[in-house]
Amino acid sequence: MDLQRIARWLVLAAASVVCVPAPAAAGPSRDAVAHWAYVETPVSVRTAPRLGARRTARLLTWTYHGRPETVNVLSWTSDERRSWVEIRYPGLGPRTGWVPARALSRIRTTRQRLVLDRAKLELRLVRNGRIVFRSPVGIGAFGSPTPAGSYYVRERIEPGAPGTVYGALAFGTSAYSPFRTDWPGGGQVGIHGTNEPALIPGRISNGCVRLPDANVLELGRRLTIGTPLEIR
Repeated sequence: MDLQRIARWLVLAAASVVCVPAPAAAGPSRDAVAHWAYVETPVSVRTAPRLGARRTARLLTWTYHGRPETVNVLSWTSDERRSWVEIRYPGLGPRTGWVPARALSRIRTTRQRLVLDRAKLELRLVRNGRIVFRSPVGIGAFGSPTPAGSYYVRERIEPGAPGTVYGALAFGTSAYSPFRTDWPGGGQVGIHGTNEPALIPGRISNGCVRLPDANVLELGRRLTIGTPLEIR
C-alpha cells in the first residue's frame, strides 16, 4: 500500500470542500444581488458544515403564520453537490449557520435590498443601487426599539379583514424583538400597514415597522420574498 499516495488523496479531498461566497453579479448591480431558498425539509442548523457540529436551531417548512419558510443563502461548500449551505435564518439577534443543501429548494436570486433608516424614520427599497421606493414609517418606541442588524423579508401576509392594526398588507421579517417575546409566534418584527396613519412618522410601535396603507400596497407591488433587510 502506498501511504504517501493515500495521504495526498486525503489532503486533496479535504481541500475540495471550502466555503464559497454566493456569487455576485458584475457591474452596477453587484451590491444588490442576494440569494435565498425555501426550507423543503425540517432541518437542524449547525455551527459548521458537518453533521457533528453543534446544533443551534431547528427549521420547519412552514412559518407560524402558515407561509413557506425561507432563508437567505450566504455561501456554500464547493464540492460538486453543494452539500452544505450557509444561511441566515429567523430568530433573536444575528442568526447564521449551516444546513445540508438537500433540505432547501433551488437557490433563487434577488437584486433588491430593503433599508430601514431609524434616524430618518424612512424605509427605502433599493434595486441595482437605485432607490425605487421610499416611505415615512413608524418604528419601535424607545422602550421597545426596532432591532438593528441584517435580516430579510421572510413572508407575505394578507390580513384577513380590513381596518386592523396590520393595515392593508403585511410582511414578516426574520428579525425578532427581545422586548416583546410574548407576541404570537415569539415576537417577530413585521413591516405592515396601519389603521392609525396620523401617527406616522414616529416611534410608535412595539418593534414593528408601520407604513401608510397606500405606501405598503405600493411596496407590495415591488417587494419580493427573500429580499435582504438592513436595519440601521
